[in-house]
Amino acid sequence: MLKTEMRNERTMHIDQMSTAEMLKIISDENFNAVKAVEAALDPIGQAVDAISAAFANGGRLFYLGAGTSGRLGVLDAAECPPTFGVSTEKVVGLLAGGATAMEVGQEDFEDSREAPVNDLKAHNLTKDDIVVGISAAGGAAYVVSGMEYARKIGCVTIGLTSNPDTAVNRAADISIVTDTGAEVITGSTRMKAGTAQKLVLNMLSTCAMIKSGYVYENLMVNLQPSNVKLRDRMVRIVCDIKNVDHACAEQLLENADWSIRKAVSENE
Repeated sequence: MLKTEMRNERTMHIDQMSTAEMLKIISDENFNAVKAVEAALDPIGQAVDAISAAFANGGRLFYLGAGTSGRLGVLDAAECPPTFGVSTEKVVGLLAGGATAMEVGQEDFEDSREAPVNDLKAHNLTKDDIVVGISAAGGAAYVVSGMEYARKIGCVTIGLTSNPDTAVNRAADISIVTDTGAEVITGSTRMKAGTAQKLVLNMLSTCAMIKSGYVYENLMVNLQPSNVKLRDRMVRIVCDIKNVDHACAEQLLENADWSIRKAVSENE
């Protein structure tokens, strides 16, 4: 039996616990998700290097998943443009069941082998792109089929699972296994497994963007002035880099059409 489907002995009687007891045991189990990610840092590092190499070659990053796993991929992809100022096509999240599945469960789409191929073709997947298949259990047909198609056309594939020796692992050039073990609620991989996936996805996109030059020191220097909060952050970044006051930083950005890179290179 898959570890993610086993019963957790510590929570066999969680239905009889007090609220405080429930929270403590869930909190304890969440630490196991962090430990599982730490144990997988080597393949995560290999994946980061592969993604940054794809970016350098003009390629894109695709996340492919179903259910919680797919939603987490879509979330990470959606957060890359506002964080790093990249195109919405640079990191793409594909979810079994499409946009509707972000709000309403579409579990039956997980079993489709045709849908992921069609979804990837719709985005004109090429051998320069990289595909990360995300599946806690490691056997979602939508994920496996999409990875197999990507591999067939020459893409590097990365598998992110919480179980070893699964179909997703076998379809991956780089296999990341975050062994989170049995869930607090049996089979509910939206919990520990999902937490570990979120942590790994943060690492993959963030580190690849850093290696691709979208971060200076620890500052987001490719931000776009799309709202008041981001404009204020851009001003503070210029203040930090140029060691100037708020008014001066804002003027530098105005003169540079709100490009941090241009603003900090003024008069240098």
